[in-house]
Amino acid sequence: MTTSLPLFYTKAIIVSAIFRKLSPDSIGLVAGTLCLIHCIATPFLFLAKACSTACCSDSPWWWQSLDYVFLVVSFGAIFHATKNTSKTWMKTSLWISWFILLLVLLTQTISKGVLPEMLVHGPALSIIGLHFYNRKYCQCKDDAC
Repeated sequence: MTTSLPLFYTKAIIVSAIFRKLSPDSIGLVAGTLCLIHCIATPFLFLAKACSTACCSDSPWWWQSLDYVFLVVSFGAIFHATKNTSKTWMKTSLWISWFILLLVLLTQTISKGVLPEMLVHGPALSIIGLHFYNRKYCQCKDDAC
């Protein structure tokens, strides 16, 4: 009699194996790009919804929670990317961009309407650009880094 893992665990093992093969900067690039697409698409999706119905102009909780999923993934990518970068300014820039993104998201969640929603695009673009630059130009060649 063979026992098989539940489908959830099987998928988690596959995703874990894929993430181990990718560099932290590649994960950061993918997460940052998906985050930016999510941030850009939000106003258009819910503007269309608000125009079609008069109620519920706020986005659903699961859509808003994607902000924090991307934030957690980008935290992990930045954490691992800064371990292997050869430039100290890159470490500082990545973490500053992440903290700005965190502050903007928390401000938007806690007090809606205080900051423009487009303010989230700057740190997201910064993180994407920094991961790309780090992957291309700032990788350590040996373990002495």
